[in-house]
Amino acid sequence: MHLVIIGNGITGVTAALTARQLDPAARITLVSAESAHHYSRTALMYLYMGHLRYQDTKPYGDWFWAENRLELVHAEATGLDPAARQVQLSTGQRLAYDQLLLATGSVTRFFNWPGQQLRGVQGLYGLPDLEKMTRDTQGIRRAVVVGGGLIGIELAEMLHARGIHVTLLVRESRYWELVLPPEEAALVERQISLHHVELRLHTEMREVLGDADGRVRAVVTTAGEELPCQWVGIATGVAPNLALAKAAGLATDRGILVDEHLRTSVPGVYAAGDCAQHREPGPGQVPVEQLWYTGRMQGETVAHTICGQPTPYRRGLWFNSAKFFNLEYQTYGRVPAEPEEGTSTFCWQPPGGGQLLRLNFRAAEGHAVTGLNALGLRQRHAVWERWLQQRVPVQQVLRELGQANFDPEFFRRHEPAIRRAFARQFPDLAVDAVPAASTAGR
Repeated sequence: MHLVIIGNGITGVTAALTARQLDPAARITLVSAESAHHYSRTALMYLYMGHLRYQDTKPYGDWFWAENRLELVHAEATGLDPAARQVQLSTGQRLAYDQLLLATGSVTRFFNWPGQQLRGVQGLYGLPDLEKMTRDTQGIRRAVVVGGGLIGIELAEMLHARGIHVTLLVRESRYWELVLPPEEAALVERQISLHHVELRLHTEMREVLGDADGRVRAVVTTAGEELPCQWVGIATGVAPNLALAKAAGLATDRGILVDEHLRTSVPGVYAAGDCAQHREPGPGQVPVEQLWYTGRMQGETVAHTICGQPTPYRRGLWFNSAKFFNLEYQTYGRVPAEPEEGTSTFCWQPPGGGQLLRLNFRAAEGHAVTGLNALGLRQRHAVWERWLQQRVPVQQVLRELGQANFDPEFFRRHEPAIRRAFARQFPDLAVDAVPAASTAGR
């Protein structure tokens, strides 16, 4: 079998490594125009900030690919002929395949703003974007970032690290309003302010103004205000990269449509990761999943199917983690931005702020915990996975909370206060007094 994989991100590489384990005799080829070798996309910001060198972003040494008989082709896939089972490359080569995996990732979502084509206006998704950002922010004084999600905060931190004044435009009434509850958003906004980033809520960009050399010189907001700047970061989300799939006539919607085995509408062609859209997502799941860990899971799952072991994709427990400057964020299970009917929520912050713990639970399910948000607190994944999968009651979680925290001293100090606050809010569910030292640090 010759397996050709378009894309060498986490999905494509995971699929290649899994396929190699399952089929030692297979020929496996990875095609990517972005970089000659796989790199950690999450390390891009640290590369820009000078914390890492490019070679430090490679999870595997250059020797690894030949050692595992994985062929790397540094070229763009410009066309796909499903009938002939061939991929056209920018080098002029036609690459034949038996099975094809499209792991083409995402592209920055633009909204046809006047002036968005000017030099110094861009998103940040891959290495070419980072190279462009590094060049175009050299020596500048002011930048504007449009959009308040995770990419927006990363861009703000990157620019701030180089002494560039940043204005962050967020159209909603609070930071990441569609994801974070109000208390979490307020804590992140405080963190943004502490790092002297100018946050503008209820503010959108209307157009970008350029100078005589075709470079950005300012943005104009929907309120008519002109904000001088020499660079504009677009952080208004990403969209599945569909160019190759659409040109080949594969069924697409927002993404490349796939079934539970990640098969597309064309025999022998699969899609996984950011570019895929599940025709029938599981309960409470979204059709397009654009996270590192879901990309890795999809790559592993599709490799089993490609290698003759049909395996349906099951995401399992939802989780995500990020950092807002130096404020760590973890979320497990279901914690929507607005309360859901039938779900109770408990939110605790210590005096002075800086940390936050939120527990969601459902009375109709024996008060089982259904979700956690933690800011400024590092939690243990394995513990929360067990609690959520076993639907452990919130009272038990509160008694054993020290098991989940990496910092036993924090919980020795604050665990009694957390339980007292819970008892005040939910007197019928008061947690039995347990000495903090008996659970902390297990």
